[in-house]
Amino acid sequence: MISELNQRSREIFRTIVDAYVETGEPIGSRTISRRLGITLSPATIRNVMADLEEQGLLYAPHTSAGRLPTEAGLRLFVHGLLELGGLTDKERESIELKCQASGRSLRDVLDEATTMLSGLSSCAGLVLAPKTDQPLRHMEFVNLAPGRALVVMVTADGLVENRVMDVPMGLPASTLQMASNYLNAKLVGRTLDEVRSEVLREMEAQKSQLDALSSKVVEAGLATWSGSTGQLIVRGQARLLEDVTALSDLERIRSLFEALETKEAMLRLIEATGRADGVQIFIGAENQLFNHAGCSLVIAPYQNSREQIVGAIGVIGPTRINYARIIPMVDYTAKVISRLLG
Repeated sequence: MISELNQRSREIFRTIVDAYVETGEPIGSRTISRRLGITLSPATIRNVMADLEEQGLLYAPHTSAGRLPTEAGLRLFVHGLLELGGLTDKERESIELKCQASGRSLRDVLDEATTMLSGLSSCAGLVLAPKTDQPLRHMEFVNLAPGRALVVMVTADGLVENRVMDVPMGLPASTLQMASNYLNAKLVGRTLDEVRSEVLREMEAQKSQLDALSSKVVEAGLATWSGSTGQLIVRGQARLLEDVTALSDLERIRSLFEALETKEAMLRLIEATGRADGVQIFIGAENQLFNHAGCSLVIAPYQNSREQIVGAIGVIGPTRINYARIIPMVDYTAKVISRLLG
């Protein structure tokens, strides 16, 4: 549809969208005339606005002469007219610093990245975190309290993951150490699922040298990890709700976050994100997840060392988010995380 707009219509449409991103308020022909800086009468501008409205790109929220872009208009703008800004060196350094993995778990890195994106974009940051499937270097069980132990796992590239698990009551520390030694003899260079499969085969064939308690520790720990299907991290939800006048309906926002907490929604997002390279933008009802929430999602996938998409990171905000600034920010963050996982 972009090709159907002449230069005058494009400039007027761009001005309306820019004003909407800045203020969230309808803009009238006189204001557009001043912003354009070219000689166009308000009457001429009103005629163009009427044409854009007929094409479904603008709408009047009330009876005034002001207009706002529709969701279809925003999608047309983002995919056809948007000029992306670039990240400053300081922004790139900030993203890379927040995503450093040294001495931290993957969950901590993703959590920090989400908080960082929320702060830089003034939106709610979102990340779909993968299950752990990197080759392992070390695994250890640490006693915490009666019936509870900490599983510490270190991947081949140095990422640390910590999980708390239930163990048999009265389990001696020596059994935890025996389980750790047994696993470490088998896991180097293998993923958790690969180790789990071998251990369970041995246990079924009664070839394991572990005693009954150790077997329970190993089986429980491995089952806990292999059953991890990913997790959702959202930071900065208050930033999304700050713009409630533009969103107009808190109940819709509440429903959005409820939907995001379901694994089905997470899987659909990852699948949709993985269908094309780079950043994906979902505006309003374009994404079935949002229905009519009046929100936009800017999200990019990140990959593991085998170039498999294992998660996605992005931001959620009102439809009038600053796309030109946020899209390259999300894109760069996803690439930094991919390098980290590689």
